[in-house]
Amino acid sequence: MPAKIAAGNWKMNGTQEALHTLAELHQGLPSDPPRVLICPPATLLAAAATATLRSPVQIGAQDCHAAAKGAHTGDISAAMVADAGASHVILGHSERRTDHGETDAQINAKVQAAWAANLTAILCIGETLAEREAGSTLSVLASQLKGSLPSGATPDNTIIAYEPVWAIGTGLTASTDQIGEVHADIQSRIPGGLSILYGGSVKAANAAEIFAVPHVHGALVGGASLTAADFLPIVAALAAA
Repeated sequence: MPAKIAAGNWKMNGTQEALHTLAELHQGLPSDPPRVLICPPATLLAAAATATLRSPVQIGAQDCHAAAKGAHTGDISAAMVADAGASHVILGHSERRTDHGETDAQINAKVQAAWAANLTAILCIGETLAEREAGSTLSVLASQLKGSLPSGATPDNTIIAYEPVWAIGTGLTASTDQIGEVHADIQSRIPGGLSILYGGSVKAANAAEIFAVPHVHGALVGGASLTAADFLPIVAALAAA
């Protein structure tokens, strides 16, 4: 049975003052919580890992380089992410694919690097609005999966996150029918047991409805993960699903 996972992606938000959110999350978790994961900026990884040592909240990074080390100014390796105390890393997010021109092949190499460092990769895939309107959503996602996901994926080393690009940070959310169609198709293309998360303007008001969709095992949450007050209701909805 795939694990239930509520993951928060803080993106380029948060300084040391944001660490109090981790304590608030711990204090507000339901009695039988799903797996809860926060991915803060790289500058907060070590401090966040220390702050959650006695907490069920886990820490992940937002990216890593494919190389183990070398002349890559400004980048961090998967081993560095693990050394900072993180257990997960987001890879292939649409903002990385778009803003930094990352290809499926590059993401594939990053996933392999994450596995080599004993990190769990959260592999993101998603279609643009133009691709959705052209009716090519499933073929686009299938291509991204084929190119980005190496062989050898297991529930311990990989999580899949479906994030329609047109629903990220826009306030738009895919319908439950759209989410169900995509998640069922993804499920048919990946090894059994992998968790599939939905991401795209998930918030307290729509979380329960989304988590009721078959093959949705949790969420990768952006803005609503920045405060415990916004994120905890999503965690509670997943726990109850």
